[in-house]
Amino acid sequence: MFNHKPATKTRLAPAIRQELTAIAGPENCLFEQPDLFTYGYDAGSQTALPQAVVFPGSSEQVSAITQVANRLSVPLVPRGAGSGLTGGAVPARGGIVLSFQRMRRILEIDKANQLCVVEPGVVNGDLQKALQDCGLFFPPDPASAEFSTIGGNIAENAGGIRAVKYGVTKDYVMGLEVVLPSGDIIRTGSKCKKDVVGYDLTELFVGSEGTLGTITRAILKLVSIPEARQTLIAFFPDMARAANLVASARRREPVPAVMEFMDHECLRALDAARGVNRAEQARGMLLIELDGPAHQVKQGIHDLVALCRQHGASDVQEARTPEERSELWTLRRGLHASLHLLQEHWFEEDISVPAASIPVLLESLQSIAVAHDLIMANFGHMGDGNVHISFQGKRTALSGRQCEQVRRAIYRATVALEGRIAAEHGIGLDKMHHIGWNLNPATLKFMATIKQTIDPRNILNPGKVFPL
Repeated sequence: MFNHKPATKTRLAPAIRQELTAIAGPENCLFEQPDLFTYGYDAGSQTALPQAVVFPGSSEQVSAITQVANRLSVPLVPRGAGSGLTGGAVPARGGIVLSFQRMRRILEIDKANQLCVVEPGVVNGDLQKALQDCGLFFPPDPASAEFSTIGGNIAENAGGIRAVKYGVTKDYVMGLEVVLPSGDIIRTGSKCKKDVVGYDLTELFVGSEGTLGTITRAILKLVSIPEARQTLIAFFPDMARAANLVASARRREPVPAVMEFMDHECLRALDAARGVNRAEQARGMLLIELDGPAHQVKQGIHDLVALCRQHGASDVQEARTPEERSELWTLRRGLHASLHLLQEHWFEEDISVPAASIPVLLESLQSIAVAHDLIMANFGHMGDGNVHISFQGKRTALSGRQCEQVRRAIYRATVALEGRIAAEHGIGLDKMHHIGWNLNPATLKFMATIKQTIDPRNILNPGKVFPL
C-alpha cells in the first residue's frame, strides 16, 4: 500500500501553484494537506497523497494545466468520481489530480441520430435520467452508475449488468476530445456510423486508464428504450445447474439483456441484510431480464421460466410490477454492501472467461476455496463470463502472502480457460505486476512504446498498468 507523504513534502513550488491558480482560479485549486486527503484514494485499498488538486472548467484549462505539468515533469492524474476498485485514480507518485467535478455538462442530445455529446464529469445515472424523456438510454450500466462518471467509464471501459446483450462502453463511444500530455487537443472519431478517415484512435484511449490522454468530451451512441422489460429470479439447489443454463438461454430470442448470478455465500449475505433464510433452501440464484418488443418479451419470459425448471430450479419468481422489479434490482445492486455483514474485510477479484466456460470456472473456484480454507463469494455477469470474487480466510484473516497465493490460483484457473485477469475494473495499481499472465513481453513492450511515444515524460497517471 502507498503511504501518505508528510505535508512538508507534498507542497508544489510557489511558482507552480501560482500558474495553476492563474489558469483555473484560486477557488478551483487545493494545495493544503487536509484538503488533499479526499483525493488520495478510490474505492480500492491503495492510497497516496497528491500535491495539488485542480478543478478545470474547460478543455482549454485542461490543456493549459497539462502544459505546465509536462514542462516541469509533474505527474498528472485524471479523476472522475474515484469509484474505481484497482487504484486507477490514486496519485501513486504525487503530482496534480485533475478532478472533473466542474465539467459535467450534457452538451447535446441528438434524438434524430441517437447520440449525445457530454463532458467527462457527467454521472452515468444523471445521463440516463436526462435521456429518458427522449426515449433513449446509454446501455453501459456499471453497478456504480449512480455516482461513477462517463469519463471514468470510458477510461476503464466499464461493462456492467447489461453487457450480455448490449456490450461494453467501447461499443458506444463514437468519438472523443482528448488532451495529450503535450497539451495538444485532438479529436477522434465523429458522429458518423461509417468513418474510415485515418486511424481509429478512439479505441486507443478507451480503457487506457488515463495513461495516454485526458478525455474532455465524448460522443456517445444511444439506444431506444425497449417497449417492454420483464425480470425473473430463479433459485437452484447448486450453482452447476444454474451455470449450465446459460448457453441455452443465450441462444434464444430475445437474447437476455441481463443474466446475473449469485452463489450460496451471496445468498447468505442477502439473508443477513433482509432477515430471511433463502440460503437454507438454495445454493445459487439467477437474475434474468429480457427487453424488446412486448410480444417477444412475453413469450420469451414464459420460455425462460420453463428452461429454469428444466435445469432444476427449485423456485422461479417473475416480477409482476415495476415495484417488484425494482426490489429485485435493489438486492443485486446492494450485494456488495451486504457481503460486509458476513465479513468485515474481503479480498476481491474481477476476472472473465468465455461465457461457456463459466461452469468449469466455478468448479475451479470451489476447489481453490477448499484448498485454501476460504470463505468465497462469487457473483457477477454470467451471460458474458465476468465473475466477481470476494474471499477471506474461513477461520483467520489471510496474510498478504496467503492472499497472493490465492490470487495466483485464481489467475491460473482463469488463464487455463483462455480468460483474462481483469474484466471491467482495470489494471491500475493492483494488477500491474500480474499483467504478464495475459500479455507476453513483446506485447507489453509494444504497449510501452506507444506510451513512451505519446507521453515521453511519463506525466500521465504514472505508475499504472505497466509493471515496474
